[in-house]
Amino acid sequence: MKILEALGTIAGKYFAFWVIAIALIAFIAPTPFLALGSYITILLGVVMFGIGLTLKPVDFKIVLTNPLPVFVGVGAQFIIMPLVAFGLALLLKLPPELAAGLVLLGSVPGGTASNVMVYLAKGNLALSVAMTSLSTLLAPVITPLLLLLLAGQWLPVDPVSMFKSILQVIIIPIALGFIVQKVLPKAVEKSISVVPLISVAAILIIVSAVTAANAGNVASSGLIVFIAVFLHNGIGLLLGYFTAVLLGLNENDRRAISLEVGMQNSGLGVALATAHFSPLAALPSVWGAIWHNISGPILATIWSKKPTNLENTEPELSRDKDLTLVGKHQD
Repeated sequence: MKILEALGTIAGKYFAFWVIAIALIAFIAPTPFLALGSYITILLGVVMFGIGLTLKPVDFKIVLTNPLPVFVGVGAQFIIMPLVAFGLALLLKLPPELAAGLVLLGSVPGGTASNVMVYLAKGNLALSVAMTSLSTLLAPVITPLLLLLLAGQWLPVDPVSMFKSILQVIIIPIALGFIVQKVLPKAVEKSISVVPLISVAAILIIVSAVTAANAGNVASSGLIVFIAVFLHNGIGLLLGYFTAVLLGLNENDRRAISLEVGMQNSGLGVALATAHFSPLAALPSVWGAIWHNISGPILATIWSKKPTNLENTEPELSRDKDLTLVGKHQD
C-alpha cells in the first residue's frame, strides 16, 4: 500500500509531465490507443467516484457562512469562461468542431487540480473547494444551456442528452463515492491512498485515447487550438482575479477565484465532446488538460512567494491532509 501511495504522490506531483509524455506517445504511435476511446466515459466516472470518496460536508460550510465569494466565483466561472471561449472562437475563426469544443471547455465546471494550486498559492482553500463542488453540482443544468446558447451555431446541441450524460459521469459517481465513504468509512480510509494513482491513470488513458483519435488533426490544427486554449486560460485567470478585486474581496479570495475560473474540468470536456460532438471537438479539452497543469503551478509558485492579507489561516492549514487526497484527482 505504501508503494502505491508513493506512486500516487509522484503521479500527482508530475502530472503535467505525464500528460505531455502520454500525449506525445499516442500522437507518434496512435494505433494501440484507438480502442481506448470507448472507455472514456467509464474512466471519467472512476475519477469522479474517487472525488466522492473524499468529499465532506465541511466543503460546503463556507457557502452558508460566507456565501458572497462563492457565488461571485461560480458566477464568474460560468459567465467569463464561456463568453471568452465564444469570442476567441470567432476571433480566431476556428472550424465548427473546434469552436464548439472550445466553448465546451469554457462551459464545464472547475477541475479539482485548482484546489491544489490555490493551496500552494496561499489562497482561500475553503473557497476553492466550495467553488469546485458547487460548480460541479450545477453543471448538469448550466453546461448544456451554455452550449445550446453559444455553440449551437456551429454544431447541433441536445441539452437533454447532455444533461443525462453529466448526471451519469459526474453526479452519480460522486454521489456513490460519498455514500460508500459514509457506509464503509474504515475500508475507505485504508484504501484512499491509492485513489490518486487510479485517478491520474484514468486521466492519462483518456488523454491518450483522444490524442490517438486526433493524431492527424493535431498535426494540422494543433497550433491554433493551443493558442486558443492558452489565451482562454490566461484571460480567465486575469478576469477572475480582477472580478474579485472589483468586488472588494481580499487577496486570498482573489487568488482562489482566479485559479478556479481559469482551470476547468478538462476530463469532463473530453468526455462530453467525444460523446456529443466528435473526437476533433475534444482537442481543446486535451490541450486544456495539458496547459492548465502547467500554467496553474507557474502562477501558484509566483503567488506562494508573495504574502497575503489574511491573518487567520488556520482553517485552511487544517485541511492540508484532505487536500492531499482531493487535490490529486487532477482534471
